[in-house]
Amino acid sequence: MEVDKVRFDEKNMPTEEGWSPSTRISPVTDYLRNEQKTEDELNRSVILTSLDKVLNQGRSRSFWPMTCGLACCAIEMMAAGGARFDLARFGYEVFRPSPRHSDLLIIAGTITKKMAPLLKRVYEEMPEPKYVIAMGNCAVSGGPFAGSYSVVNGGDLFLPVDVYLPGCPPRPEALFDACLKLKDRVNKPEIADVER
Repeated sequence: MEVDKVRFDEKNMPTEEGWSPSTRISPVTDYLRNEQKTEDELNRSVILTSLDKVLNQGRSRSFWPMTCGLACCAIEMMAAGGARFDLARFGYEVFRPSPRHSDLLIIAGTITKKMAPLLKRVYEEMPEPKYVIAMGNCAVSGGPFAGSYSVVNGGDLFLPVDVYLPGCPPRPEALFDACLKLKDRVNKPEIADVER
């Protein structure tokens, strides 16, 4: 009963002149005429953003790569996930065996014409949003097998590649760099729109 008495006490209710001195909240009109000091405090402590930016921050720091090694570049990809190089420090260590659980396809190695439809099927089974890194010269442009009767001249002929990682084979540190470049693309989608 006493709580209700305090809550609805007429002495503490606002009047035409403003709020009573017992309250620490100023009226809305006073809030709009803030001093510069108060505005600086608000700018420092309140963050305004869109939901897309928040989701992109989470996505860019927790890629789940698909376990998909095609040739010798796969050894370097596995080394990147091992203890010596530790891809886990960036949050990308959860290599998934199923495309339905992953959002990053790392094409690591030579893409043969028999393997291309299967890679496309794996990509289509991945949930949105999904990303692709072409790792190694063979995945980027066919490598030493370019123009061969059995090799596809690059993954971008049948998949939308986000980051190209050249090398034969590229070192694990190069894969880290590619993942960090992909992170920048996810955080700033306008970069990807300009490049495409």
